[in-house]
Amino acid sequence: MPKQMWLLVIATSITVTGGSFLWPLNTIYIHNELGKSLAFAGIILMFNQGASIVGNLLGGALFDKYSAYRTILSGTFIAMAAAIILAFNHEIVAYSILLVIIGFANGITWPIMFAMAGSLWPDGGRRAFNAVYVAQNLGVALGASIGGYIASLSFDYIFLANAAVFIVFFLFVLFTFKDMDKAQDHQMYTSVVGQSGKIKSKSAFKALLILCSGFLVVWLAYSQWGSTIASHTQTIGIPLEQYSSLWAINGFLIVLAQPLLKWVTDRITSPKKHIYIGTSILIFSFAIGMVAENFTMFAAAMVILTLGEILVWPAIPTLASELAPKGRAGFYQGMVNSIAAVGRMIGPVFGGFIVDFYNMDLLFIIVLGLLFIPFVTTKLYDRNVEKEKTNNVGKGAL
Repeated sequence: MPKQMWLLVIATSITVTGGSFLWPLNTIYIHNELGKSLAFAGIILMFNQGASIVGNLLGGALFDKYSAYRTILSGTFIAMAAAIILAFNHEIVAYSILLVIIGFANGITWPIMFAMAGSLWPDGGRRAFNAVYVAQNLGVALGASIGGYIASLSFDYIFLANAAVFIVFFLFVLFTFKDMDKAQDHQMYTSVVGQSGKIKSKSAFKALLILCSGFLVVWLAYSQWGSTIASHTQTIGIPLEQYSSLWAINGFLIVLAQPLLKWVTDRITSPKKHIYIGTSILIFSFAIGMVAENFTMFAAAMVILTLGEILVWPAIPTLASELAPKGRAGFYQGMVNSIAAVGRMIGPVFGGFIVDFYNMDLLFIIVLGLLFIPFVTTKLYDRNVEKEKTNNVGKGAL
């Protein structure tokens, strides 16, 4: 792995560690500490992720046209400033506003991180995106395991720790990312479609939207673990530090399972098949979560959930990178991150309303049904692209 990829991986771990002090506990803080409803908590998180979508699209576009370094530095500075203010004022109004600002700022940085992964290590393929994904989850493991303990002492300390890590991240980007602009390939693309030079980007974009519609459903389901399921664990008496340890299990298992993942992906090389297998495992994990009544059962569900996500999560940006026409890598990764943010945006609201007006059992049943949609979207997304590619090859032979 190139040296600059290692810097990107380290930066990813730092920022996610800081974010993981807070994001798994957002719903618990709003609902259990501030006394607001789950639906209200979902609406706040919806605005947070809505701002992230705007940031994703802006960040991806700026990567394609301007400086990755200046763009990511700007996003990081905004997030750092908001986190510092949040550390000293986290009543509901300030908390809600600053959470939206942090969502926008983080949204700017993430498509750049993924686009830079493909640009800095163009021969890496799935490995480049998987490296960022693993770094993210190392940060989740560290942040969740430390954050749960800190939160059990006082939520005030969580906000201070979050601000401190954002400061470290800003300084790391400031002093190590500048040279990456020189290595950045704005024309980076690994697409078989793009390499033919004959497939219209319109077909590729339609394929991306179909692919991402399945990704949206997966994120809508997955986001319940950080919202409705988080509050549910508190309702049935699971301590806060034990709930946070579920995310530590998630993060550490993703890192430790990499040899197993490599063994699987070396034998099953198709990202499409990774999505099929991973989604099947996710369905199994939610089935266990539906009947879970204690920490051990939730931990088992989280382990299974993690095994599913390590196959699905890197596969989507990999396929998006293959679809991306020349000079559109940042935009396509921005779309993937935006769709994930939409899932995280509507998921807590969707789940919150169902639980507030009905119950958790109904939510689990609906989620299990929705998780069959990615099988269809993954099967169909590139049908027109492949057909158009075949037609162009045929024309070229005449």
